[in-house]
Amino acid sequence: MSQAPVSAPADAPAAAPAADDRPWPLLWVALLTALWLGWTTGWRHIAVPDEGRYAGVAWEMIRSGDWLTPTLNGLPFFHKPPLFYWLTAGSIELFGLHPWSGRLASVFGACLGAMALFLLLRRWSSLRHAQASLLALVTMPYWFGGAQYANLDMLVAGCITATIAMGAHASLLHQAGLPHRRALWATWALAALGLLAKGLIGFVLPGGVLGLWLLLRGQWRTLLALFSLPGMVLFGLIGAPWFVAMQQRYPDFFHYFFVYQHFQRFTETGFNNMHPMWWYVPVILLLTLPWLPVAAWLGRRGGGQGAGQGRAVAALQPQVPGAVKGLLWCWGLLILAFFSLPASKLAGYVLPVLPALAAVLAGWGLSRIGAQAWRRLAMGAATLSLALIATVRHFDNRAAHPLVAPIQAALQGDAQLVYVESFAYDLPYLLGLREPVPLFTDWDDPELPKHDNDLKELFDAAEFNRERGQHLLLPRSLWDQTLCRHARTVVVGPPDAVRQYAQLAATPPKAQTKRWALWVLDRDTLRQRGLACTPLAQQGLAGL
Repeated sequence: MSQAPVSAPADAPAAAPAADDRPWPLLWVALLTALWLGWTTGWRHIAVPDEGRYAGVAWEMIRSGDWLTPTLNGLPFFHKPPLFYWLTAGSIELFGLHPWSGRLASVFGACLGAMALFLLLRRWSSLRHAQASLLALVTMPYWFGGAQYANLDMLVAGCITATIAMGAHASLLHQAGLPHRRALWATWALAALGLLAKGLIGFVLPGGVLGLWLLLRGQWRTLLALFSLPGMVLFGLIGAPWFVAMQQRYPDFFHYFFVYQHFQRFTETGFNNMHPMWWYVPVILLLTLPWLPVAAWLGRRGGGQGAGQGRAVAALQPQVPGAVKGLLWCWGLLILAFFSLPASKLAGYVLPVLPALAAVLAGWGLSRIGAQAWRRLAMGAATLSLALIATVRHFDNRAAHPLVAPIQAALQGDAQLVYVESFAYDLPYLLGLREPVPLFTDWDDPELPKHDNDLKELFDAAEFNRERGQHLLLPRSLWDQTLCRHARTVVVGPPDAVRQYAQLAATPPKAQTKRWALWVLDRDTLRQRGLACTPLAQQGLAGL
């Protein structure tokens, strides 16, 4: 018995516009988007802490051969799930250890989000709206810069954007009485990727956006239809196995990952990057220049167009359906509000807001300033995007890359590399190190776990493998013993480490940056200065 099709609501498109079946135009759009977002990924050195940390974890998967357990300096690192590490490790395997190969996962996330927005608007709004939105999004310095930065924020932003877009597509198909199950299953699969990209927000935020949008429109049946049993099974098959495997290996994993990293960090204070609730508003205004202020100014003055141009502009108006407008506003405002609540804020958290913002601007701006002014605005935004990357490159003085060549020279022969008082996140990636690096500090300091920094990350990681942690996180009492193990000890640490280590104070650094210093200590020279090296001392850390 045939079932009558469900009629679409008044604020939705009456029927889905026919999709463009020609593969080449869409393929070229995707290719040009990827080229634009990725062509400057090699301009900068790996930045710290984020890029060194996350690209370094991916490199450790390759060097250890264990692609299940993320490790930071050889210790289990469960701040985030593994999708970024898997994609980056695959990129490194294909292309080698380069700054740009460590950033391709972020480029992928940016392309995924941009193309998902384009396809949603092309199908349910208009091709003109889709093109203008895509152009605005990929030329926003905020989105462009996120695509050039190797951390998890852009990847999860792309997954969230794709999940919302696919979920909205499935919902509108359902309301129009058209086949929607494949789109619905794809929504659940994308939500699982979001879970693997950064945890619960990967599916909670898309679910919240879609749920709010449908509730405000009174679409109860469509909302209930989203809870597809096959979709949820697919979500579990994709998203759950890694979490189950980690819990089996490490019994405290669930508590640390879900309770501490998700809920406690969301609700508590005391972490880094504390900002007021309104902080994201000026950040978005600044990092989307020139789109927001210039579009508003041009819109008020009509883009400086004459009567003839005004008629042409009116013809370009994309006529955004009400259902799409409602989705975009729910999308942007809910995610902005969600990330404004916790005290700890980072700029990358609100990247999922930008696709909605770009689409709202495009729907409003094209009808007021015209396509020619819109393209000029995009050219200005693209110039600012490139200037952002060049500026970051010029002023980045925190990375340890100036130490790479002297370290490589000093590690020839019977030599060992150690850290003191701080962990140089980028050096394992830059040097292609095959083994973890011992780190010396006062690990018994009761204040150490209270600080949200590199030492606390390693301290927490060692709780999951205490035996290995005892070999890698070393107290200062073992310092002299370590100096006896090899003919040469290459030491990396902050310049003020000379306060805790007398041998460093007596040895001029071989190289130094604003944040890091490199010392090369010769065992025979240290013996002449009074270092006592017994045979037992020289063998005491043989299991390191």
